[in-house]
Amino acid sequence: MLFNSIEFFLFLIPVFFLYWVVLKNNLKGQNWVLLVGSYFFYGWWDWRFLFLILFSSLLDFFIGLKLRSEERQGRRKLLVWLSLAVNLGFLGFFKYFNFFIESFTEAFTFFGLSIEASRLNIILPVGISFYTFQTLSYTLDVYRKKMDASKDLISFLTFVSFFPQLVAGPIERATHLLPQFYRIRKFDYDWAISGAKIFLWGFFKKVVIADNAAILVEGIFADYSNQSSLSLILGSIFFSFQIYGDFSGYSDMAVGLSRIFGFDLISNFKFPYLSRNISEFWKKWHISLSSWFRDYLYIPLGGNRKGKARAIFNVFMVFLVSGFWHGANWTFILWGLIHGIVYLFYFIKDEQKDRIDEGFTFTYFVQVIFTFLIVSLAFVFFRSPSVADSMGYLNGILFSNSSSAFFLSTSRHALMSGITLLGILIMMTYEIIAQSKGRLEVNLRSFDLLFVGLCIVFLGAFKNHLDFVYFQF
Repeated sequence: MLFNSIEFFLFLIPVFFLYWVVLKNNLKGQNWVLLVGSYFFYGWWDWRFLFLILFSSLLDFFIGLKLRSEERQGRRKLLVWLSLAVNLGFLGFFKYFNFFIESFTEAFTFFGLSIEASRLNIILPVGISFYTFQTLSYTLDVYRKKMDASKDLISFLTFVSFFPQLVAGPIERATHLLPQFYRIRKFDYDWAISGAKIFLWGFFKKVVIADNAAILVEGIFADYSNQSSLSLILGSIFFSFQIYGDFSGYSDMAVGLSRIFGFDLISNFKFPYLSRNISEFWKKWHISLSSWFRDYLYIPLGGNRKGKARAIFNVFMVFLVSGFWHGANWTFILWGLIHGIVYLFYFIKDEQKDRIDEGFTFTYFVQVIFTFLIVSLAFVFFRSPSVADSMGYLNGILFSNSSSAFFLSTSRHALMSGITLLGILIMMTYEIIAQSKGRLEVNLRSFDLLFVGLCIVFLGAFKNHLDFVYFQF
């Protein structure tokens, strides 16, 4: 059930009515509505995986209760390792089993040996990477005594399965989101309107930019060997904006929906394509994941407390794991390593700290464009089906002799290219204005709402009806 679908709005109306009209001022009733609605929303894709998310949630709920009463450190470690083993075991099986089997057999082939291993027909549960990290953060924080264990099962189950951010984040921390399920929520008109504006902005980024760009990107990447250098460059740029419009669009819609129901989610993106270097980019891109790895991987590995060499190793490990988190393919690992290598350049020079805002100077725009080009070239690995395809695509950018340009191959593709470029221009203009005013999100006024709404109606690629890119992660 996609946010940009009729089915979702038919689902949302009765949930909203029950939540705010029938059960207003009834905290337990509202939480029950959210829980049942969230499970229905998740089961819409495949009801069988409801048992998986329920089992994972119950496991961490009862482990949390046990950690609350257990003072023996050895037992506490055993409990947290049980949570890690089961949750990461599920994630590893569903997401990485076939990858490891194939890598294992290919390794033997490299040495001239041949072994047979069968792939399993495994369906990846939607959002498993997101809700696994969300529930793990709860167990780890209870273990570290950063928060008390929940004694309210319904609130905890709803926290893990909260439908606005269930399948593609943001990855919320229990310390931030879980307490909101304990408090009475009253309808706040201004808060809900702000949520509706954010939702509309995310909707614009999804259907006007991401879905139009997706058709062009697919055509260029599928036939990269016959495309001109210009077409390949534009394909990588279009994909950068496709994935940003798609993923940040989902995050915006999740934040907006949550506000409509009286909740506050963290911001997952803060204008990342206005970053001056890779270090700054990763402070603004997929913030909930990068901060998760910082708190639960980088710092436990020693952070920067054990010298420069160890800190460099820890940073490298974070980017390696981050790439692997995105998918079971060597392309994602290389994508993470590329970012890690570039990031280390700034880390070693100690330039990863926040700079003083000097405004929109010429130097600033040169740095932004250079950073964006690095990000776009790295995204070639992210988008390509194999490492060989990635290298072939990059080789084509440098040495292609073709004059073919998919984005202009038909009048339809030319129109979609124009719409995509217009959407990008609109989005970046709003983001530049918002950043210049020191805001963390785009604030749409009445005229802006009308303008964006008209763009959605007349420029949105509703016929494509594409899934969100990060559903596969």
